[in-house]
Order: sequence, then C-alpha cells, then structure tokens
Amino acid sequence: MTDAWVPSERARAREAFRRAQHRRALLVAGVATAVLCVAVVLVVTGAPGWDRARRAFFSPERAWEVLPDVAAGLVLNLRVWVVASAVGLAVGLLLAVVRTSRLPALFPLRVLATVYVDVFRGVPVLLVLLLVGFGLPALRLEWLPVSAAFLGGLAIVLTYTAYLAEIFRAGIESVHPSQVAAARSLGLTRGQAVRRVVLPQAVRNVTAPVASVLVSLQKDSGLISILGAVDAIRAAQIATTGDYNFTPYVVAGALFLLVSIPLTRLVDAWSARQGWRGELRGVPGAGVLR
Repeated sequence: MTDAWVPSERARAREAFRRAQHRRALLVAGVATAVLCVAVVLVVTGAPGWDRARRAFFSPERAWEVLPDVAAGLVLNLRVWVVASAVGLAVGLLLAVVRTSRLPALFPLRVLATVYVDVFRGVPVLLVLLLVGFGLPALRLEWLPVSAAFLGGLAIVLTYTAYLAEIFRAGIESVHPSQVAAARSLGLTRGQAVRRVVLPQAVRNVTAPVASVLVSLQKDSGLISILGAVDAIRAAQIATTGDYNFTPYVVAGALFLLVSIPLTRLVDAWSARQGWRGELRGVPGAGVLR
C-alpha cells in the first residue's frame, strides 16, 4: 500500500503565502470601502439642504403610504417584461435565422429583416414609444388594441427584438462551417442541420449577452409610463402630485432594484461560469487572469 501524497515544504509555503495575500487584500478592500462610505455619508448629511432633501425624498411615512399603489404598478411592468421577453426571443431568433440563410427565395425577407434591424437599432427607444403610442391610434384600426400598456409593450418589443436578432445572428455565425458540413455528411438536410446542430450551439454561445439584454428590457419597461400606462413610475408620479414629496419615486426605484439586482447577479454568475473563470476553475493552481 502506497503512502498518501503529501505536499512539499515549498508547496505549503506557497499556499500559506497566497492565503496571507488574500487576507491582506480583503483587509485593504474593507478599509477602503469603509472610508469611502463614511466620506459619502459625511458629505451628504453635512450638506446645507440635507434636512429638506431627507423630508422630500426619504419620508418613511410617505413611502409606506404609497407602497401598495407603486407595487401594483410594478406588476404591470413585470407583465410587459415577461411578454416582451418571450416575443422578442422568438422573433429575434427567427430574424437571425432568416438573415443568415443563403436560400435565394428568402432574399426579400433577408432585406426586410436587415432594414428592420438597422432602423430599430438606430432609433432611440423613447422615440419609438412616442411614434407607436401616438401613430398607431391615429390609423383607427378596429382590430388593434390602443391601450397604453399594449402600445408601450409593442414599442419595446420592436426595439429589443432588433437587438436580440443581432445577438442571435452573431451566435449563429460563431458556429464553425465544419459543423454544418459534418451534419450534411451524415445525411441531414440543411434545415435539419440548422435546427439540430447550429441553433443549439448558437443559443448556448449567446446565453449571457441575451440575458443582459433581458435585464435591460426589464428596466426599460418603465418607459411605458410616458404613454399614460399606470405602472410603477406613473403611480409614483401620480402620488407626488400636490404635495411635491418625491419619496414615491425612491420607492419605485427601490422596487425596480429588488428585481434587477438579483437578475444582474445571476447573469454575472452565468457569464463567469461560461468564461475564463469557469474554464480555469478545475485547473490546479489557476486563478483569475489579470
């Protein structure tokens, strides 16, 4: 029976040095953070208008009073976000497939998809909201819903679908052509090769950037308030009318953060697992690249 492996004296000294470096880095980071926080608190609370700003923006009584209405408005934001995300993912992937297709019969669709992506990536989302929100009702189409929530969600879908289409197109083009050639050599048609070989790899390659765009979409869902939809921001705006206490806006911002921060951390964790840190985690002695 062989003896268990024991690290050498040099290896133990190296590991002890790394632990000491890590403890020192944590100490320095903690002290720097504490100093910065204290400095910010002193500057803010020492400002001449701090008492007035505190009453106008950080009133606990007013925050508790408007919380139900603002939270109810946030539900509308989340509904718009979920629907817009689902539609944007499906249509964006379809546009990416059309744009990367080389079938001659799809040439007109490729042109239309290219024009669509270029236009809606180049026009600010706020301008799209105004054009859709006030332009479509002017057509007086009986079958078209004209509610502010629907028109605002439609404008957001039009804008973010263009971004998602470009991300999916980049993912499709990142798959090496040899993958298609190998699939065709096994007897798959071009359509089967795209569905079973190219798209699964492409979607996996762009999961992190797609998730980042969906997080941005969640925040921009608050823009539907400019069309009159009573979401979290609009509810906060209504609550500030008359008393000029802006605490409802702070409440709305806090509720958005409760949703966006966990999503952002999940995206960061996924990106880390898919990137260099994830690849090097299983390599002995490997650390974060600098």
